[in-house]
Formats: sequence, C-alpha cells, structure tokens
Amino acid sequence: MMRCLFPAYPALLGLICLALAACASLDPYAQPPVAQRLQRDDAIGDCARLFRASDTAIDAAGTRDAQAARVPGFPYLRVDRLLAKLADATEADPQRTRVWSEALATLDDSARRTELRNAGGDDVAMAETLAACRRLLATADQEELGVLIAAAQVPDDYSTALRVLGLYPLTRHVFAAGIRQWQRDTLADFAAHGTADPVRYRRTRYVAAATAEVMPSVGDGPALGLPPASPATLARLVVRHAPTLAIETAGDDDRPGALVWQHEHDRLQAGVAVDDPVLYVRTAYSQIGGRWLRQLIYTAWFSARPPAHVFDVLAGRLDGLLWRVTLADDGAALVYDTIHPCGCYHLFIPTERVRARPQPETIDESLFVPQTLRSPGVHERVVLKLAARTHYLQRVEIDAQRGDGDGGDKLLALRDEDSLRSLPVPDGGTRSVFGPEGLIAGSERRERFYFWPMGITSAGQMRQWGRHATAFVGRRHFDDPALFDRYFERLP
Repeated sequence: MMRCLFPAYPALLGLICLALAACASLDPYAQPPVAQRLQRDDAIGDCARLFRASDTAIDAAGTRDAQAARVPGFPYLRVDRLLAKLADATEADPQRTRVWSEALATLDDSARRTELRNAGGDDVAMAETLAACRRLLATADQEELGVLIAAAQVPDDYSTALRVLGLYPLTRHVFAAGIRQWQRDTLADFAAHGTADPVRYRRTRYVAAATAEVMPSVGDGPALGLPPASPATLARLVVRHAPTLAIETAGDDDRPGALVWQHEHDRLQAGVAVDDPVLYVRTAYSQIGGRWLRQLIYTAWFSARPPAHVFDVLAGRLDGLLWRVTLADDGAALVYDTIHPCGCYHLFIPTERVRARPQPETIDESLFVPQTLRSPGVHERVVLKLAARTHYLQRVEIDAQRGDGDGGDKLLALRDEDSLRSLPVPDGGTRSVFGPEGLIAGSERRERFYFWPMGITSAGQMRQWGRHATAFVGRRHFDDPALFDRYFERLP
C-alpha cells in the first residue's frame, strides 16, 4: 500500500490517503479480457489464475517493480512510455504489431523474473512456467488488439486528487515564482563557473572507463522504426559520450559510487560505496521531427545531500545526477539534458545542430536553457562541473579525451543501470533498490510536506526510471518520447 506522507489537518490527511489508496488499488485483473479468462475451466483459465497468484505473491513480498506498468486486462504484458507512443502506429501493420506485442511481453518477463528473484523461492521454474502461459494467453487474446492498444498506456505520475485538495489553480502561482527565481540563480551560477572557475582547485575529476556494460532497450531495432545498433556499436557510443565529472569536493558525500545494500543502525538501507566509482547507464529513444533518435542516460549517485542549515528541507540521504545525450543518426550529440534522481532541476543544453521551438506563453515549467554547447568531436569529452553538497550542475565544457586515470583523474566504471533492480543483500538474496512505488526508501525529503499541492507524491525522493515527473507547475515526464519534439527542431 502506498504510504501517506503528508502532514495536514486530520480531515485533509484522510482525504489524501483515500485518494492515493484508490489509485493504488486498481486491479488489472478486473478488466476484460483477463476477467473472462479467469472464469474458464481450461488451460487458458489456469494460466490467468497462475498470473494472478504470481502477482499476489509478489505484492505480499513487497517486491513489485514499478519501471513499467502492467496493462489492465492483459496483466501478462507491461508497457512503458516508448511502447505506448508506438502503439497507434502498429495496428495497420501485422509484422509491426507482432514485434510490438512481443516487446510488451518482454517487458513483463524481465520485470516478473526480477520480482520473483527478489521475493525468493524457485523463481527460475516459476518464470519459465509463466513464460509458457504468457504465450498461451497472447494467442487467446490476439483478436483483442484494439482493446490492447487502448489499454497500453502509462499512468500519469501526477495526482489530480492532490492538486484538487491543494488548490493547485491558486498555489501554482507561488511555486511558479519560486521556479523563476531558481532559474535566475542557475543562470548566474553558470556564468560564475565559466572560464574563471572560482572553485577549480577543489574539484576532483572522474573519467569514464574505456569499456561499458549496457543492455539495449526493449524493442530495439528497425522493426518498430527505431534506430538499430549492434551491442559493440552501442558500447562504443556509451564510452564515447560518457561525461567527465569535475566535482567540487568537500567530503565523502561528493564522491560518486555504486549503490549497495548496507546495514546502518540495525536497519537495511540503500547506500553508496564511494570506493567503487560508477556511472550507471541505460538507453532510450526520443523523436524530433518525426524521426526516432537514440538516447544514452548516465547516472551518478552520491551518499547524501547534507543540510546547509538546520531548516534545509532539500537535504537527505542519497542524491545524484542524470545526464542524457540525444544522438543524431551519425552518432554525434544533438541535445543534452539533465535532472536529479528526484526528477528535479530539469535543464537543457542544446548544441548548434538544433534550435528551440517557440513555446506558448504560460506559467507552466517549459524549456529552460542555461547554456548552449557545440557538438563535441569523436576525441573530445563533455565535462560536467558539479557543486559540493548540492551536486547542482554549474557549467558544461568540452575537453580533449584523456587516458584512463591520467593526471590523477579517478576512473568511473560504466555499469548497466538494470542491475539496481536486483542488488545483493548482505544477509543473502537480492532486492531492488527501488520500492513498489518506484521510490528509494530512506531518501525522503522534508520538502514533501510543502510541495504536495503540485501533485507529486513525496517530492524530492529518489525515483526509478519511468517515474520522473520533472515539472512542479504543469505536467512533464523525463521519459516522454515526445518531449524533445515539443522543444526542438533539427537544423540542416
């Protein structure tokens, strides 16, 4: 059950909890066609009931994975925002429909194997049995394509109920003023850390390794109109575009490391091993001008954002930075953008190969560009200057490629982000660093007590891929494949 994290008057607290509980309790087995399959006394009915029993066991163990959503009426399939975007283009093409449906099945198979493994027991045998049942149910439901396409949508990460209770049409103006002030401060910070960097002697440089672990995205390849890449080509692109981190270092909280499970004060919590510097990597896709482009996403994790003062509502355990590179067909960078793992502080850094589209006049958060950058050459690297304690991005530069560990630089391993969904636990077994709602327990921020009227559950808490709402005013998701088409157009 989703925890209610908002202190308020008792009546308001009760309304919020009821609203969230109603959203969290939607049953994917209550919708057709699976609702009818459950009533059958044959192999199809047995398979539907087996999936329901599997989900009951997963929820009881608390190992639900929130990266992709189960499809109502088709709980043996899952969907992300990419596949939801591709849904409408599949119906007229039987070959494309088959590949798209298989991608939905692959998402569920991957997530369910992770959930079962984290729950313990004979996960391999159960996963194989469910795989056979998935094929049987897919065959039985092949005439339900129209229903599937309509149902294959990702729920919004904003709560309309919270916005109604928080008087969003009024309170958003206060938050919009705060966002404009943050943007002004960010522009001033980028200007101050240009060529005359005042803290350059306090920076530690971290350079990426020459090899990478990364898995292709589900649905990778030309059958769905996505740009293909062999594993070797993908690994080369990941290494080529991996950023160098130049971090102002005031303590261990400013040293990037691997996420691990560890015991602290007799409690199991996610922490950061600073003696194992890591950049986690994943791939994604976006559209600009109707053309699908590959994206590379790098994430650095820090132990904490320490408090600047006793009333600092933004401080807490764990912090980080996501850096995304959207690539042109030739493998060069088109646009960069970045957030923190809470979904906060969304910045765009376009290159000379795109230009911004005119945006409507609104108080909603929109395109914010604190800096532009030329597209680096093959033997050049992007350098990200990060602040101590807050880990705010302060400036982006281009530097010549340097060898691994040259000049005292520290080496960053490039590791597949998918590993975070099943990390070893010290006492044995595995567990995802992300909870059933896609949040990392223990990384809550006190800002959640003030920001809930904007409709984001537990604002400031660290989140899983696919769960990053990036605008307090308006609605915007980091993994929305239409996001860049809204903001940019390519130049010849």
